[in-house]
Amino acid sequence: LMGHVMINNKSFTQVGIIGFGGYVPSLRIKVGEIAETYGKSGEQVAASLGVKQKAVAGKDEDAVSLGVQASRIALLRAKIKPENLGAILVGSESHPYAVKPSGSIVGEILGAGEDYLTVDLEFACKAGTSAMILIAGLIEAGLIEVGLAIGADAAQSQPGDALEYTAGAGAGAIILGSRKFPWLAQLNQVDSLSSDTPDFWRKEGEKYPSHAGRFTGGPAYFKHVIGSTEKFLAKTRTKISDYNHVVLHMPNAKFPQRAAAKLGITKEQLSLGFLVPEIGNPYSAASLLGLISVLEQGKKQEKVLVTSYGSGAGSDSLSLTIRKNINKNKLDLKTQLNEIEYINYSKYLQNRGVI
Repeated sequence: LMGHVMINNKSFTQVGIIGFGGYVPSLRIKVGEIAETYGKSGEQVAASLGVKQKAVAGKDEDAVSLGVQASRIALLRAKIKPENLGAILVGSESHPYAVKPSGSIVGEILGAGEDYLTVDLEFACKAGTSAMILIAGLIEAGLIEVGLAIGADAAQSQPGDALEYTAGAGAGAIILGSRKFPWLAQLNQVDSLSSDTPDFWRKEGEKYPSHAGRFTGGPAYFKHVIGSTEKFLAKTRTKISDYNHVVLHMPNAKFPQRAAAKLGITKEQLSLGFLVPEIGNPYSAASLLGLISVLEQGKKQEKVLVTSYGSGAGSDSLSLTIRKNINKNKLDLKTQLNEIEYINYSKYLQNRGVI
């Protein structure tokens, strides 16, 4: 089967986004605060990453509660009842339980009843976009009418490790629906690129992820984000200039900007979804929150391209067309990003149960 195309470049005809919601905790810690705790220059570290601060989960928050918050906003936007959901897929690398699904807890809290499919997904930071693709497939096949895709993380990082500067917290929830519902955005085409490329990892039972420093993160990220985007453009016979907005996974500010430069993506195309300087990298939520930010601020008929990335390694690429201008409200990410409570490093460690 050499040269065989595994993912068809067919356009979806029956799937659109009918609701979406992002949730970012109000707690923040400045990157400089973390750096200076370990005797490093706060200004230099923040500048090297392009990240000013990161969002921190509260003491009583985890991937499930973050996902619930985002889902409630998405349900309000969709104007549907939780019982309408035919599937709930939760993507995270910080599921509260190793054995016990997050999806059924989310469904119970939302009041979704019992007549729905749920499964937890893991693929480092790209599980949220993969949840979207799987639900879109179920809708296109006619098996369900509506499904909820969640990417949520209260990201782990070992105290003093390089990951600690950016590993953040947040959740994005996307409700996809069939033509029976009014679409806020239409899903057009999807594609994926996957390989066994070392990056960072966490074995069962270990609390924090491991990585090989500069020998992993960068090369793996660029191989997949650039490779997936280029493959998607070739398959769909589109150009990067065809898209008004582009969201690339944001582990820090420098990586997506460098990938964008290689792909010919302008600052204007990146701007609406570029949240990382203010919230850090909320792992599975990063790409979804970028997309949600674009949907909240973008204009009708504008086209959006999203390429996520997950360590281990893989990327999903998705294209959408905005179908409706969204009315601004207090649940928007823009409002949430202005509601900030700064904490010091000691409080940060307490929140995470380290001390």
